[in-house]
Amino acid sequence: METTQSLQPNNGKQLTVEVEGNSFARYPIRTHVVQPGEDLIKIIKDYLIPYAKIGDIIFVSEKMVAITQKRSIPIKDIKPSWLAKNAVKFVYKNPGGLGIATPWTMQMVIQEAGLPRFLFASLVAILAKPFGRTGMFYRLIGQQAKGIDGPIPHAMPPYNECVTLSPLNTEDIAKKIKKTLGYDAVIIDSNDLGCETMGVSDKKITEAFACAVFKGNPLGQGREQTPLGIVRKI
Repeated sequence: METTQSLQPNNGKQLTVEVEGNSFARYPIRTHVVQPGEDLIKIIKDYLIPYAKIGDIIFVSEKMVAITQKRSIPIKDIKPSWLAKNAVKFVYKNPGGLGIATPWTMQMVIQEAGLPRFLFASLVAILAKPFGRTGMFYRLIGQQAKGIDGPIPHAMPPYNECVTLSPLNTEDIAKKIKKTLGYDAVIIDSNDLGCETMGVSDKKITEAFACAVFKGNPLGQGREQTPLGIVRKI
């Protein structure tokens, strides 16, 4: 077994965090640039397991899962419709990332949600805005569409020019990781603005805990190339 002493926190990130009176280390695990269709379990086994020990929890980036499922699509292969090009004009452009505020991403939102649901969510959002009710579009569009990541210039190539869809069957994948490798697992959508669990191997691992222990997004969201992490109570 490799020693975690060689694992350093990503630039600007803290290695440890306090959660409910306990200290946890968050060790980022560097991998090669993962390609569409690769075996997720093999990647975890090759890169992370040599550092793991009993009691550890494996944290896996949802984007990495999506990539292995071939759900990261180059923008050159996406043809935005008239609706997508115009709808994007009304989307808030978050300074932390483009989100769905590009024609390519919006086109994939329409396809993932379905046109009827997209139009309904858009209409409700328009009607609710004068009454101070914001965020209605995201509440109604559905998780698969809501979790789509747009192209981010500072992301690792070639994914800086891709739209990445939400991964599928995340709960089953987390359980498969535990069954195959013997460690509890969390598939997590974490960025500098927030956090959400997308799959856990054991219901005892709550979203509140997972997001608290991943405060500050220790895996990063740029070119760190660390889509895996070990969380260890210390």
